[in-house]
Amino acid sequence: MSIGGGTFTVQNKTLPGTYINFVSQTSTVSTAERGIVALPLPLHWGPEKTLMTINSDEYYDKALSMLGYGSVDENLLLIRQALTHATTLLLYRADVGGTKASASITGLSVNANYTGIRGNDLKIAVVTNGDDLDVVTYLDGAEVDRQTTDSDGVGLAANDYVTFAVTALSAVASLPLTGGLDGEDTTQSYADFLALLEPETFNVVGYAGTDVSVKALFVAFAKRLHDEEGKKIVAVISQYTLADSIAVISVDNGVILSDGTVIAANDAVCWVAGASAGAEINESLTNMAYDDAVDVDTKYTSSGYEAALEAGQFVFYLQSGTVRVLSDINTLVTFSTDVSEDWTSNRVVRVMDGWANDVTLIFTERYLGTQTNSATGQSLFKADLVTLGKQYASIDAISDFSADDIEVGQGDGKRDLLVSCALTPNDSMEKLYMTVNVQ
Repeated sequence: MSIGGGTFTVQNKTLPGTYINFVSQTSTVSTAERGIVALPLPLHWGPEKTLMTINSDEYYDKALSMLGYGSVDENLLLIRQALTHATTLLLYRADVGGTKASASITGLSVNANYTGIRGNDLKIAVVTNGDDLDVVTYLDGAEVDRQTTDSDGVGLAANDYVTFAVTALSAVASLPLTGGLDGEDTTQSYADFLALLEPETFNVVGYAGTDVSVKALFVAFAKRLHDEEGKKIVAVISQYTLADSIAVISVDNGVILSDGTVIAANDAVCWVAGASAGAEINESLTNMAYDDAVDVDTKYTSSGYEAALEAGQFVFYLQSGTVRVLSDINTLVTFSTDVSEDWTSNRVVRVMDGWANDVTLIFTERYLGTQTNSATGQSLFKADLVTLGKQYASIDAISDFSADDIEVGQGDGKRDLLVSCALTPNDSMEKLYMTVNVQ
């Protein structure tokens, strides 16, 4: 991560790092990877106060052991929504203070590995196996672990679901675990999540709840990291009109899946957050189909949709049986000579944020503390930035780029670089205006 970063008014920074201002104007190097989404969710199983890393290509194999449910279970719906388009999910259990399920008989005590009601679906059986005993762990009636031991329990080890304490073993047909309780998700638990997340690498963070105070917490977090500390991340929340920021997306309505499942706006945050994280700098979510959705939970008239967009809301609409994103926008609604209406487009923001992240990556990996701040070093840095600009132009992220658009020179101090850069981000087609002359 970059130690110092953000924007600057005068050249007075203390921390080494990159300080980049974007100012709206009218008229091969390494690049940072995208696809990482972070979500705190109340769960019925799993470790507390830790970030679980779940890769999309491993989810279906590891869901049961990590999360206590099969990969297609309804309890993991929001996780699947997030991983539909993201490559990696940083998952945090938002509920804390629950109770572990447990069971005991003479000579044997069993405890669930984690708190939550899912532990109540576990049971243990001790089965005679010749001169030995098999200790079998069942979850929802399905065998998930079997170990062979003797009557003293020698070698009996904890598995993905339970831990054992043994003094003597004897056969038992069924020993169900009971007493498991979920914890509660509180404002503090979400604050703890954000504190744990901050030093990590991620693109988008989402909050799938409805608590207004927690939404405000996520908005403040995103604005601080994005605008003040130079960590170009985005937060996704629902039905929040107060953010007014390119770093915050607010989902206004939800969808209905083909099986009748209603995903309200706050839960649709997970899909939007994953799709936003997975979108490359040259991609827009505008008109993107919501996977497996056949209707929206709230329909608007044309004027209603227009009002939602003007309020900076991310809205879904139904067209020919397919639910689509109306416009890939953020919550920015206040404009100035330095902040244009173009900045409401998340594709434009991804270009700007991508540029900031990539410049930071180049500077920290190749120049920070190692390259002399001389005309030669400055020329090398400019060459890398020009290469980066050409890469952006080659994928249609920006237009009309030339080497003359970048100037690198000496800053006020001997250790300071002053860079001026002109970028013209591209956006996707959204509005068609046509005049047809009929003869």
